[in-house]
Amino acid sequence: MLIRPTVYTDARGDFRETYREKRYQDAGIDCKFVQDNLVHSTKHVFRGLHFQLPPYEQAKLITMIRGRILDVALDLRKNSKTFKKMLMIELSAETGDQLFIPEGFAHGYYVQSEEACISYKVSAPYAPDHQSGIRWDEFELHLRKYMRDPILSEQDKALPKLKDVLK
Repeated sequence: MLIRPTVYTDARGDFRETYREKRYQDAGIDCKFVQDNLVHSTKHVFRGLHFQLPPYEQAKLITMIRGRILDVALDLRKNSKTFKKMLMIELSAETGDQLFIPEGFAHGYYVQSEEACISYKVSAPYAPDHQSGIRWDEFELHLRKYMRDPILSEQDKALPKLKDVLK
């Protein structure tokens, strides 16, 4: 779900509300967030595609603080109508974009601007023993046409293929 909060701008700068529980519940986002993360990345970095295994699956509320990214969410919920479908959407701090990603999705993003700062709330704490992911360069995902030689962590270079994750 893409969320574009109202941004109030004047000579001093701008103000936006990034979270109000009741407003988000009314929009269908009814989860308890337990941890906030802040990530800074430089141009051409790709982080992902990450997810956590049960019982530490995470819903995420992504908020752009600075820059522009191509955000990628892949539905891994086997009983979903959108199983194995992928959403790719450009998020920008200029417009105050937020993206809600439910539990059961692999998530990643590619930095398009010189740098990007992303804040995100999660519904379960980080659990290193339950982390997993999928390689970005899977043929089936077709991400190569959007990202040429992305900068990856050693961990992301070693992620398994989609078919192995789905087993």
